Amino acid sequence: MPGLSLVPLGASLVLADPAQLLPAREQMAFTLGFHIILVPFGVAFTFLMLIANARGIRRNDETALLLARRWSQVAAVLFAVGAVSGTMLSFELGLLWPRLMGNYGAAFGIPFAIEGLFFFLEAIFVAIYVYGWRRMRPWPHFWTGVPVVLSGIGGTLSVVAANAWMNQPGGFTMRDGKIVEVRPLEVIFNDAFWYEAIHMLLAAYVVAGFVVAGVYAAGMLRGRRDRYHRLGLLIPLTVAALATPLQVFVGDIAAREVYRNEPAKFATIEALPTTGTHVPEVLGGYYANGKVHGGLKVPSGASLLSGYSPSTRIQGLDAIPAEVRPPDRLVTIVHLSFDVMVGIGSALLALSAWYALAWWRRRDLPRSRWFLRATTVSGLLAVVALEAGWVVTEVGRQPWTVVGHLLTRDAVATSGNLWLFFAATVALYAAVGATTVYVLRLLRRRWRDQGGATETDVPYGPPRASESAPAGGQA
Repeated sequence: MPGLSLVPLGASLVLADPAQLLPAREQMAFTLGFHIILVPFGVAFTFLMLIANARGIRRNDETALLLARRWSQVAAVLFAVGAVSGTMLSFELGLLWPRLMGNYGAAFGIPFAIEGLFFFLEAIFVAIYVYGWRRMRPWPHFWTGVPVVLSGIGGTLSVVAANAWMNQPGGFTMRDGKIVEVRPLEVIFNDAFWYEAIHMLLAAYVVAGFVVAGVYAAGMLRGRRDRYHRLGLLIPLTVAALATPLQVFVGDIAAREVYRNEPAKFATIEALPTTGTHVPEVLGGYYANGKVHGGLKVPSGASLLSGYSPSTRIQGLDAIPAEVRPPDRLVTIVHLSFDVMVGIGSALLALSAWYALAWWRRRDLPRSRWFLRATTVSGLLAVVALEAGWVVTEVGRQPWTVVGHLLTRDAVATSGNLWLFFAATVALYAAVGATTVYVLRLLRRRWRDQGGATETDVPYGPPRASESAPAGGQA
């Protein structure tokens, strides 16, 4: 989004920018960083829920149905939290970045209008699905969950379309500084849409899969080796293990597209000071005073990965006009974030291969406790990689909000004390986050106390003693 920022910019740049720019960027970074964690659960966690539901119906598997029912309650809680944080982001776009919405809202607002439709559709069917347990016949109830998954995908693609448009804007005609014509399909399906959209969707399945698998792997490490925990691990881990190699492949394509179409961002990712060929791939290090300090250099690596040849020419930061060149600290942030994303992706790929090899040989999970330990931490690592990826795409665009059209410093609000607004936002999100953790822990405690008893129809309702279900253990 417009001003994702994790650290203050260089002192000289801060002095030249509006006083509101830094708090606006920090607030956008904070709220987007919070909200992006919830996105995989709206897109992919509900898909895991439906897999368990379908398995339960097809095989008359009460354990799978119990998982699906409990996961649906968690999905409902996280959907509510995502609605709060997503709504706040929508307000911030208008309050913090008035020139973005005022000058470019006719184009930029189209994907968000579509996202709103998907949001309402998702809200309706989440309610029907959660309420429909034991009130509807099994298969009709299952099909009410399908629109939840599809609307989650549609909403995510809409937001990605808006972000991609900011990176490679198109589909509009400007005259005298104002948009006079908009071509909606070109706005939505802009040049960056497809690789960003597929990359984000696969990231959602990777994150949700490893996070949920990690919860049940932790339970198995504590000795809970019942079928409930085993199935709770197998379903999400299988989805994540299938999505991870696809994500690595798509990520490679996306990086090459950035090289072709967003040369300034690519130079920032590579921390490349000057244009040239035989460009090394630098792992780690930091950028200062026009060069990379430290790090491991792979000779001609960047050129080989970009154009399959050591002689591939890559544009450096020196080709960017000085007035819109990213400062050194920002280059370091983007460069290291990319390294973190790729490094974690490689580790998750290795974990997926470990699981796939064991399953191919014995049709069973790896028996090593180290595998369970690795799976337990994989969810946290996947979330870190997700955050790092968004830092790359957002901070890597700076100092532009709409590349080539609107600088971030020109888009920001020029009145009001945004630091107070930022502080209030942090307090609100802290309360929302703490409440979310509290509610999820209440659910977990109830499930543990009930053992195999069927939980209530909604997360907050009182238990009904008249209902029962086969044993399933804890969440």
